[in-house]
Amino acid sequence: MKIIQLPVPQEVRDILVKNGYDTLYPPQEEAVGAGVLDGKNMVLASPTASGKTLVAELCILKNVLEKDGKALYLTPLRALASEKFEELRKYRDIEKKDGERVRIAISTGDFDSSDPWLAKADIIVTTNEKCDSLLRHKAHWVSHISIVVADEIHLLNEQERGPTLEVVLTRLRQINPQIQLLALSATIRNAEEIAQWIGAVPITTDWRPVPLKEGVFCLGEIQFKDGSARLIAATVGNPILDISMDVLRAGGQVLIFTETRKAAVEMGKKASNALRGVTGKPEQRSLDLIAQRILSSGERTRLSEALTQQVKFGGAFHHAGLANVHRRIVEDAFRDGKIKILAATPTLAAGVNLPARTVIISSYERYEPGYGRYPISVLEYKQFSGRAGRPKYDKFGEAVLLARTVDEQDELMQKYVLANPERLWSKLAVERVLRPHVLSTIAASFAYTEAGLYDFFSKTFYAHQYGFRPMRSKIGQILAFLCKEEMVKVDGDNVYATEFGKRVSELYIDPVSAVVIRDGLYNRAAKISELTFLHLISHTPDISPKLYPRRKEADKLSLLAQEHRDEFMFKVPDEWVESVEYEEFLAELKCAKVLQDWINEATEDNILEAHGAEPGDLFRLIDMADWLLYACHELGKLFGHKDLLSRLAETRIRVENGVKAELVPLVRLQGVGRVRARSLYNVGLKEIKDLKKASVTELMSVPLIGPAVAKKIKEQVGGKISTEEWEKLKKEKDSEKEQKLLADY
Repeated sequence: MKIIQLPVPQEVRDILVKNGYDTLYPPQEEAVGAGVLDGKNMVLASPTASGKTLVAELCILKNVLEKDGKALYLTPLRALASEKFEELRKYRDIEKKDGERVRIAISTGDFDSSDPWLAKADIIVTTNEKCDSLLRHKAHWVSHISIVVADEIHLLNEQERGPTLEVVLTRLRQINPQIQLLALSATIRNAEEIAQWIGAVPITTDWRPVPLKEGVFCLGEIQFKDGSARLIAATVGNPILDISMDVLRAGGQVLIFTETRKAAVEMGKKASNALRGVTGKPEQRSLDLIAQRILSSGERTRLSEALTQQVKFGGAFHHAGLANVHRRIVEDAFRDGKIKILAATPTLAAGVNLPARTVIISSYERYEPGYGRYPISVLEYKQFSGRAGRPKYDKFGEAVLLARTVDEQDELMQKYVLANPERLWSKLAVERVLRPHVLSTIAASFAYTEAGLYDFFSKTFYAHQYGFRPMRSKIGQILAFLCKEEMVKVDGDNVYATEFGKRVSELYIDPVSAVVIRDGLYNRAAKISELTFLHLISHTPDISPKLYPRRKEADKLSLLAQEHRDEFMFKVPDEWVESVEYEEFLAELKCAKVLQDWINEATEDNILEAHGAEPGDLFRLIDMADWLLYACHELGKLFGHKDLLSRLAETRIRVENGVKAELVPLVRLQGVGRVRARSLYNVGLKEIKDLKKASVTELMSVPLIGPAVAKKIKEQVGGKISTEEWEKLKKEKDSEKEQKLLADY
C-alpha cells in the first residue's frame, strides 16, 4: 500500500511523503488491514526498524484529527520518551478541526505533580512511571485520553518495572473502557496471550527491512546461523576489536553491548585507542568539534572527560550514568556516522534508536548481588541483536556472540541464536512490588471497597495468566499492613486512604519507606547532623540495592558507627547477637557515607576509589537520595516537624549538587554546578550580591566559566550586559576555539 492511499488526513500523508515515506512495510500494511486505523486494539510484535512507530503515529493522528481525541505515548525510558517526542514534532503544524494546531508535549520528571498544563496537549509522551504518578495525582485530563501506545510492551516481564506498566494499562482501561490500546515490541513470544488480556488483535512477524545474520565468534571465525562463515584477522589482538575493525574496513559501524557501566567505559577506551590514526583529517576535525561540545555542555566530570578523550578518535561509551546532554551528543554523533564504535550497557537495547551494521554481545552473563552470575535470557539477546542493520545504509546486519571454545560456540548457537524468546510472565504478585500499587489504588479512588480492590486487580495481566486467587491473600496482607500503619482505614464495607496514605502514594515511595521516615522523624536522634538524614533515607527499602562494604571497609564503618552512635534515628543492631541485621546496617551506613563524601565535595574519583563503587552506582544513589529527602521534607510538614524542614531542604540541595553548605546559594543558579560554584567561591564571588557586581569579563576569567555561562549567570542575578559587549566576547571566544582546532593540524 502506498502512503498516498492511507485513510488518514491529507496533511498527514503530505508530511510522510515529504519525510521520504512512499510505501508501507509488510508489518505496517498487515496492521492497517487488521483494522488498527479503525480503532481496534492491537499487539504488534515485529523486529526493530520494521515500522512500528509509524503505525503508532498514524493511529494517534487519526484519533486526534478525525475524532477530537487525546493520545498518550508510553515509553520505559526518559531517553526514549525524548526521542519519540522529537519524532512526533514533525506533525505540530497540522491544523485541527477547531483551527488550533496539534500540540505535542512531553513529561518525564517531577513525580509529585498532576501536570495540569498537559490538559492542553493533544499528544502526550511520558514514561510508564510518570504516567503512574499522574494517575496517583488524579490528573483530570487522563479521562479524555482516547488512545494509548505502550512501547516496549515486553517489559511486562521485568521484575522492577513490569508491574508499573501492567497497573498503568489496567487503570487506563478502567478509566475509559473504550480506549484504543496499541502495544508494541520487537520480541514477544506470547503476543496472543497479551492480546487476549487487552482485547486486541495480535500481529507477529519476523520481517525486517535489513536482513539479520546471527552468529557466534570463536578462534578467529564467525559461524553464522545460515551456515556461512567469515574469518576475522587478529589485527588488534582483542576479539571484540578485531571484529569491529573488520566491520569498519567494510564501511560499517559497531555497537558493543557490555555487562556493566565500568566495562562500557573501558571498552570505549580500547576502541578509541584502536581507532587512533584511522580517521582522515575531515573526520578528525568533526570529532574534535564533538569533543568540544561535550566539554562545554553540562557539568565537567570524570565521565565527561573520559568520554571527550574517546570521542576524539571515533570511539565512545553510553550508559545511564552519563548526563542527558552528553548522551544526546553521543547518540547524534553515532547516528551521523561520526562515532564508529560505541560501547553501551543493556539499557540502550530498551528502545533508543541507534542501529549499527554489527552488534557484538561481549558477555552473555550478568552479575546480580546476592545471586552471583547467571546467563541472560533469550529475550534480552534478541533485543540486542535486533539493533543490527542500518536501514538505507546496510544490506544486512550482524549480531555476534563470543565463545572461547568450540563446545561453547555450539552451546551459544543452540541456546541463543536458534532459540525462541521466553514467554512474558507478570511479576506483579511480589509483595514489595504490589504494596505501593494497592495503596495507590485506594488513595487515587480506583477502589472504594475491599471488593472493589479485588475487582481491580482481577483485571491485571497477572490475574489473566494465573487467576486471581494467588494474588488475593497477598492483597489482604498488604491491606492489613496499611491499616496497621494508618495509611488506610476500613469503615464497614468501605476502604479509604488517610492523609498520610494519600501523601505517600503521591510521593511515589514504598509505603515501608514512608513508615521508616515517619518513625525516624518522631524518634529523633540525640544529635541531628547531616549523617542523621543520610542514614535515615539509606535505611529505607527504596535505596536498593544497597552498597555492601568490602571486607576492609567493614571495620572502618563499625568505628564510624561507634563514633556517631547518637546521630542515628534507629537503634544500631548488636554486631554479635544480630549479625544479619548488623551487616544490613553497615550497608546502609556505607550508602550514607558515600553521600556524605559527595556533599562534602569529594571528587568522583576519590569516592569511587574509596568505596569501590561504579559511576552508575554513585549517580543512582544520588538520584534516589534526592527524592527521598524531598519525601522526608513533605512528610515532615505533614507531621508537624517544622524545626527539621529547613535542614532537610538544605541537605537535599547539597545531595542534588554535591556541595558543602556554603555553596548552596550558588548552585541554585542554572548552569552552575558543583565545580563552577567552587571556582566562583574560591575567587571571592561567594554570594548573589557578588555576582551582581561582577562584570562579564571578570566572570569569564573564572576557570570553566565561558561566555554562555557568564551571560546566563548575569541574567539570573539581575545584571545587564550590553549587546556590544556580548557580541565582542562571543567573537573572541569563538576565535580562540577556532585557533585551537587549527593548531592541531
